[in-house]
Amino acid sequence: MLIGNVGKDPEVRYLEGSGQNGAARKVAQFTLATTERYRDRNGETRENTEWHNIVAWGQPADVVERFVKKGTQLYIEGRLRTRSWTDASGVKKYTTEINVDTLQLLGRRENQDQQPYGAPSQGSYQRPSAPAYQAPNQYAAPSQPAYTAPSVDDNPADDLPF
Repeated sequence: MLIGNVGKDPEVRYLEGSGQNGAARKVAQFTLATTERYRDRNGETRENTEWHNIVAWGQPADVVERFVKKGTQLYIEGRLRTRSWTDASGVKKYTTEINVDTLQLLGRRENQDQQPYGAPSQGSYQRPSAPAYQAPNQYAAPSQPAYTAPSVDDNPADDLPF
């Protein structure tokens, strides 16, 4: 789970024939900056900013293409993926990315002082009640009714084995 600001305008590409029925599949890539603020032992405020490579496929990529640009505040849930490849000089390279499962736009809309996208832009963060997109969880257990324990009767006269 990450909350941060987009570092540059997303790059959106279409991969030919990789979607359903051979249709083009959309992928959006961008960087997200998350900043941790804390006080050191001397009471001075310090900041530590981390940059994350984000990859969104399908419907989240549609949302990114339409609404996300440099500076947009996002809430993202996703999975870490590490890829490797060999560059032109024969050196093996690695990168770690976050594949988006849930994407929520935060903050205020551009040029409007009306409703925020999903959460207040100032003050503390509140988790979105309903994400803009939720990827299906293929590993989720099927829904079953909750187990209800049988009632216990504390009458010792009823504890007969027959």
